[in-house]
Amino acid sequence: MKVKITIVLILFSSFFFKNSLSAQTISKEELTYLTSDWQGERFPDGRPKIPDNVLERAKLIMIDDAWSVLKNEGYVNQFEGNWKSVNDLPMAGRAVTAMYLPSRPDLEKHIKDRGAKQGRKGNTNAWPIDILAKGDLYVADAFGKISGGGIMGATLANSIISKSGNGVVFDGAARDLQELRQIKGFNAVVRDFHPSYTEEMVLQGLNTPIRIGRAVVLPGDLVIVQPEGVLFVPAHLAEQVVSTSEFVIRKDKFGFEMVRTGKYSTGEIDSQWPDQIKADFLKWLEKHPELGKMTRPALDKVMSKRTW
Repeated sequence: MKVKITIVLILFSSFFFKNSLSAQTISKEELTYLTSDWQGERFPDGRPKIPDNVLERAKLIMIDDAWSVLKNEGYVNQFEGNWKSVNDLPMAGRAVTAMYLPSRPDLEKHIKDRGAKQGRKGNTNAWPIDILAKGDLYVADAFGKISGGGIMGATLANSIISKSGNGVVFDGAARDLQELRQIKGFNAVVRDFHPSYTEEMVLQGLNTPIRIGRAVVLPGDLVIVQPEGVLFVPAHLAEQVVSTSEFVIRKDKFGFEMVRTGKYSTGEIDSQWPDQIKADFLKWLEKHPELGKMTRPALDKVMSKRTW
């Protein structure tokens, strides 16, 4: 009897997993291929799973420094600014992406019919929330729609933070601003706020590559939200971007002190360092153990691509 039950559970799990993936516009294999530079752990749907500690560290770096690291690697279409936010809380998370289109009767009918067969409830703007996990950050291309483009209100926001512990980035609108501000730890960056609800738009892509303004976003990207705007870091570069940005913070603290005391000029600090400054920096680090240790080879390596 136990064997039969086990077989039934396996078959059910296999069916559910396969069925849930069919809502994606790309397959697990395609998503894995498009993010094949990532060599780490993945979610069952193929999305890169950046470690939690990298997400936490990313909240403390400066977005300007992270942008410079990406630019050095040739990634120049990863930042987007000009947002309105619920709160001024920094955010960092793994991208769950959604792409919305203006409504078209036949397309919307087919999408909703398929969703109903998969057990999906409510309007399509609720579907991305159902797949969120802790550490995810919901990113939506809502084609900049404001009136009738509110794809989230207070109810959905409460569900989002309960599932992900995070907020959202919407190239579109949200509603219920006053209630959103009362959700502890929640933030959303959107194009604007509007009292209208979702009208004449439908979810077309879930966990697919999307465009947010001038930026390209892949599922699993590290999303960094700070007052300047939003930076989308490819998963395979997340550790490099975060660790280099952490170094720049230490380098800046050292540089500020050297300039204030007059030991070095701003020109000397803001250029490639000669051996003497590198030696002084390493000695300075020894006096500040809270900032971590660093070897000379590691310093030489991180300074070799310096543009920051």
